[in-house]
Amino acid sequence: MSPPGAPAIETDGLTKRYGETTAVSELTMAVDRGTIYGFLGPNGAGKTTTMRMLTTLVKPTSGTARVVGNPITDREAVTPHIGYLPEEPPIYDELTGREQLEYAAGLRDLPDEEASARIESLLERFDLRSDADRRIEGYSKGMRQKVGVIQAVLHEPAVAFLDEPTSGLDPRAARTMRNTIADLADQEMTIFLSTHILPVVDELADEIGVLHDGQLVAQGDPETLKSRAETGEARSLEDAFLEVTREHGERTARQTEASTE
Repeated sequence: MSPPGAPAIETDGLTKRYGETTAVSELTMAVDRGTIYGFLGPNGAGKTTTMRMLTTLVKPTSGTARVVGNPITDREAVTPHIGYLPEEPPIYDELTGREQLEYAAGLRDLPDEEASARIESLLERFDLRSDADRRIEGYSKGMRQKVGVIQAVLHEPAVAFLDEPTSGLDPRAARTMRNTIADLADQEMTIFLSTHILPVVDELADEIGVLHDGQLVAQGDPETLKSRAETGEARSLEDAFLEVTREHGERTARQTEASTE
């Protein structure tokens, strides 16, 4: 474990290449404990690869990273302190919602009584109690997403990596999800949040990182990012996101053109 005050997540030159393709390039950043870090980028930017490296599922090609003070190369040291919701939650259709969560609690070695209390509380919070004993194969996408989030935070990890947590949720459920994420951060859980829904990030994030072509092209709090666009016209996070990614894309194109002359 890292000393008090140390970042929950820190990377230095973190890079992942697949053959000739660089998915993530020289990523250097730090995420403070108890904060919500919004991780943005267009499709193919490298967000999922980054999350898979930070959760020890993919080995980096080069560079280093630590999660709660533990190097991501030490899977056994990292995984007890993290929760992970991938875009497609890892759940079993043949189980009921309750059985899935009990199974997840068992994997985390939670005592039965403690696990039962947490499961009941979170089922209630996400309005799933009436469906908890139905098989997951009959669940909607939104219900499956709720189960995925619950099992990601059931063991109260120091850091939760959430990939598109509001995907498939109706407005009421999405509001519950946003409130829950905010509450978890208030309880000193660090949330690494990747989503395409920019208003969610604008509402929740303390800090935002924008990834484009595998590179971190902008970082700062939402208001700073909204005021930094070159045109001076960016009044929303969407404006700022489009501006910084366009700027980076044009700069990369110029560099490529110059290198081939």
